[in-house]
Amino acid sequence: MADLAGKPGPRARPEFRNIHVSQLSQYRLPLAGFVSILHRVSGALLFLVGLPFLLYLFQQSLTSEISYENYRAISSHWFAKLVLLALAWAYLHHFCAGIRYLILDLHVGVEKEQARTSASVVLGVSLVLTLVVALKLFGVF
Repeated sequence: MADLAGKPGPRARPEFRNIHVSQLSQYRLPLAGFVSILHRVSGALLFLVGLPFLLYLFQQSLTSEISYENYRAISSHWFAKLVLLALAWAYLHHFCAGIRYLILDLHVGVEKEQARTSASVVLGVSLVLTLVVALKLFGVF
């Protein structure tokens, strides 16, 4: 008993609890988590909206001359251009983030600062490429 008296007791470990729904607005998500959520959202957008819309446009462009004119009318409307721009962002972000995750799977850049840098590069590159697509889509150049 005498030898136990000199030893300090076990340290109190911090207690982590799940956050409540009311605390979601106060929670600050790291940039890598934000990129991960956007990767999932862009994949769902491509599958649920992009695939049917692009297949419909492809069908309209190949069926006949009248359907091709219908395709041109649809694709020249401003709302269809916005949908195409959203799909272009989804594709570009999903592609860039997918490359980031493939590199992370090779255990390259898994440290905190490198992961934060790669997440910001993914966001920056995908937004710049989307801006280029937007300029081309809306006829700036």
